[in-house]
Amino acid sequence: MLRTIDLRGTRPSASELLALVPRAATDVSAALDGARDLIDDVRERGEAALLDQAERFDRVRPAAVRVSADELADALDGLAPGIRSAIEATVARVRTASEAQVPAPERTVLASGAVVEQRWQPVARVGLYVPGGKAVYPSSVVMNVVPAQVAGVRSIALASPAQEAFGGRMHPVVAGVAALLGISEVYAMGGAGAIGAFAYGVPGIGLEPVQRVTGPGNVYVAAAKRLVQGVTGIDAEAGPTDILVIADDSADADFVAADLVSQAEHDELAASVLVTDSPEFAARVLARLEARVATTKHTARVRTAVEGVQSALVLVDDLEQAADFANAFGPEHLEIQVRDADAVLARIENAGAIFIGDYSPVSLGDYAAGSNHVLPTGGQARYASGLSAATFLRPQQVVRYDAEALREVAPVIAALSAAEDLPAHGEAITARFER
Repeated sequence: MLRTIDLRGTRPSASELLALVPRAATDVSAALDGARDLIDDVRERGEAALLDQAERFDRVRPAAVRVSADELADALDGLAPGIRSAIEATVARVRTASEAQVPAPERTVLASGAVVEQRWQPVARVGLYVPGGKAVYPSSVVMNVVPAQVAGVRSIALASPAQEAFGGRMHPVVAGVAALLGISEVYAMGGAGAIGAFAYGVPGIGLEPVQRVTGPGNVYVAAAKRLVQGVTGIDAEAGPTDILVIADDSADADFVAADLVSQAEHDELAASVLVTDSPEFAARVLARLEARVATTKHTARVRTAVEGVQSALVLVDDLEQAADFANAFGPEHLEIQVRDADAVLARIENAGAIFIGDYSPVSLGDYAAGSNHVLPTGGQARYASGLSAATFLRPQQVVRYDAEALREVAPVIAALSAAEDLPAHGEAITARFER
């Protein structure tokens, strides 16, 4: 089932751990040429290119890329009551948690008349991507839209692929949730072409360029995001999902197995990793994992994922080594199911989101924890963070000095401008006191 990486009796260095971590055989750079061709096609031919790409990749040609107001209204009316109430509960939790992510403005007085203000300014316009593919992701609508709204973004566009099963329309639940959240600018488009459309705009359908693109997607979406950086901002180059569980023999083996399966059902390239200091506990998990893989709905997909090179059972001498391995892996989702979770948590530096204890599974975060499920994948948690209200905010410093405050600091500026051989910098100061 899971291949074994046995680190017992060793203490690999940080670089050696990086070489040992299991990874899916995906390479964003290999998709760059294909993604570039799709983006260039959209830039040249606009809506026609997007329609052709939908026919090619989604096996259906939409009547139009822009989703009409009537279609959005129908989708909202068509939301099943149970789905609508679940979405509303999720929205409330994510909104509350996102509001806590907005920093308060700060005013720092450095001297009399010398003030630096820190403010957080939202980008004016964003493009939010909701993937299609093997599953339907109305929850990703919530996770993208709500933080942008909380941050104060004024203009929000949303895209999701056209669906063959719905005659070229966007999935009605995705459209319905967008409408529920008040999003009226919605496009049935997907893949690299959609990212290019957001970045460069498509005048023929009223799609203006955005300042930031967010949301998960496949390797071509990730490649497209890499290509449009510099034209627009991005959140991260999202790839296949991953989960890493640190557990000792106090954990429930069936809970751990269930959590490993829950992420493996996303994609054949999903990574499910268990790190434990107990071989006996590992054996119990493997037995429960085999049973759950055999009975879950998406058995073939899950089995491919857990038997892939990206998934593993990692045996360690102690939980300190487990934390070291987790930091090298940089998991999108980290679960800690041990007796002293806080001791392990204190050693964790790199993770997209962290779930503590038997009753905080990753699935909770995927839907209703209040946390955001758009998280860095493929080890990017070592240097990147998940989607939040802060993703849509830019810190700006506002400087207010009066004449006396400037006069006080003038010698400092004169000395530094002379040292850097930039005398006009100093002259811009002295000019104010020569009259």
